[in-house]
Amino acid sequence: MPAATIARMNRLDTEHQRLFASDPDATAEGRLRHLVLAVCGPADWAPLSAVWRGVQADLDLPAPAIAVNGVDAFELWFSLADPVPIHTAAAFLDGLCDRYLGDVVPARRRCWPSSDPGLQVEPSRVPQLQAETGRWSAFVAPDLAAVFGDDPSLDIPPGDEAQADLLSRLKSVTRAEFQIALARLTPEPSPFLPAVQPPVPTVVTPAAASTIRRHDDPRQFLLDVMNDPSVAMELRIKAAKALL
Repeated sequence: MPAATIARMNRLDTEHQRLFASDPDATAEGRLRHLVLAVCGPADWAPLSAVWRGVQADLDLPAPAIAVNGVDAFELWFSLADPVPIHTAAAFLDGLCDRYLGDVVPARRRCWPSSDPGLQVEPSRVPQLQAETGRWSAFVAPDLAAVFGDDPSLDIPPGDEAQADLLSRLKSVTRAEFQIALARLTPEPSPFLPAVQPPVPTVVTPAAASTIRRHDDPRQFLLDVMNDPSVAMELRIKAAKALL
């Protein structure tokens, strides 16, 4: 990042960069490190709160950021320590939807990235004034999300320091944590059906190819983690449990 840009960054910019920004090389290779899951039409925190609690209690992941998007949805923003291929990120969000949002009709669920190529619309940065409504998006504390009811917006801009404070408490999901959670969310292929292969990009650079191979086989990754003496014992135990 240019020095002049860094000099203009405030504390909120720094936290946003820490959690959600991908380097240009990763972006060019089709990898990202922020994932967004939303419930809209109407906005409703109750079903999304089940995801927020579940990823922590069931999948042992750090809490994602909670946001109101200023228009029509509550959002969960997941931060990854290492960027992953778009199709891997989409599979993770699909797994969360299947596990926690089965009672929410698909039209009310919004994922970034999406496994549907026609729905690849990246959410706008939070916080931000939304031209569509004239209201603001913002990150919110878990105990305040329900207060918004079906109006996921603010009529005044949120304070930068307060927003930075919320983000400063969040941690990125490590590569091992993400792979273990993805394995738990990915159903075992049926022996009676051919395995569905992820879409293959038209052009894949050597660096991207190695990354895709590293992330495409969650079960093998778990085995590698479990058998690697250099990995922390806590993660090796989690990997073993995920394989059961």
